[in-house]
Amino acid sequence: MNTAASNPENPVPERLVHVPLGERAYDILIGADLIGRAGGEISARLKGRRAAIVTDEHVAPLYLESLMDSLQTDGIEAVSLTLPAGEKTKSLEHLATVCEMALSARIERNDCIIALGGGVIGDLAGFAAGIVRRGVRFVQIPTTLLSQVDSSVGGKTGINTRHGKNLLGVFHQPDLVLSDTAALGSLSEREFRAGYAEVAKYGLIDKPDFFAWLEANWRDVFAGGGARAEAIAISCQAKADVVVEDERETGRRALLNLGHTFGHALEAATRYDSSRLVHGEGVAIGMVLAHRFSARLNLASPDDTARVEAHLRSVGLPTRISEIPGELPSEEVLMDAIAQDKKVKSGKLTFILTRGIGEAFVADDVPVSEVRAFLEEARRG
Repeated sequence: MNTAASNPENPVPERLVHVPLGERAYDILIGADLIGRAGGEISARLKGRRAAIVTDEHVAPLYLESLMDSLQTDGIEAVSLTLPAGEKTKSLEHLATVCEMALSARIERNDCIIALGGGVIGDLAGFAAGIVRRGVRFVQIPTTLLSQVDSSVGGKTGINTRHGKNLLGVFHQPDLVLSDTAALGSLSEREFRAGYAEVAKYGLIDKPDFFAWLEANWRDVFAGGGARAEAIAISCQAKADVVVEDERETGRRALLNLGHTFGHALEAATRYDSSRLVHGEGVAIGMVLAHRFSARLNLASPDDTARVEAHLRSVGLPTRISEIPGELPSEEVLMDAIAQDKKVKSGKLTFILTRGIGEAFVADDVPVSEVRAFLEEARRG
């Protein structure tokens, strides 16, 4: 990806977002070249002297050696495990492998498991950190835009099963998040765009001014530098504010799932095949569907739906089910996936809908017949 990473002659100021959760409080550092000094940041905060690094085959050649050297320099003994890349790695089989590695390395409660990678690695390693010895320290080093602004913050971990996405997991807050903006320079255009969907989400939930800023500045965010760091910091702060208010998703935190009920169903229906659909693309389509469905229910203006779709389309994201390559999933398949979604309570459908840009809300008891009819229409374009 042709991006502006770090510029020694004109450095971008480092950002810090603090997540005040009492004894579980932690910092999110946002800046260039944080991987190379991770050892110092970790040793300054954690007592343990051992670490188990979990990464994947795409990230390891780029950053694992630098991370290992940094840990060694600061007196932290580390082992590493490199897993296959992709959503299918979030499985019971790989969870067992990570736990076995951590136990073999004698990771104790004050030691840490480090996730070096995107959201898949973060979710998997975080789940392992939450259950090994009933909870060990956990450090997130997210290397994708999506993971930097979303999955690395808030303590939700999990794996997928044949029944759906993220249906097994625990809440386990990280002790530190190091978001190295220089790492984003290695992403493909598609990966970066997919992460951008989660950035736009924060504006659509309750920050209409931020969404308008993105409409005006998205090219600068893609180019790198100050606008990118600013977008990441605003996104992290937005999520941190919600997490502090509702750590275990019993109320307002559900708003962070805007677009995800539809998006997760599309991912499940395409069998998590990244050649067809990646998470951020599913979220982009899902957010447009959420706005279209809200307009269909006369909750929001079609003009807002058009504006959301126009912006996501302008950055190169898919916005329609018909844009997914291959055979399109039927409405029955999508309904089955939605029925397994974790936001279903007592068999009743719960969606995050909207009254307009920046006015998302939790809608309980959405009629199944309305959803089915809408999906049948949406499949046709």
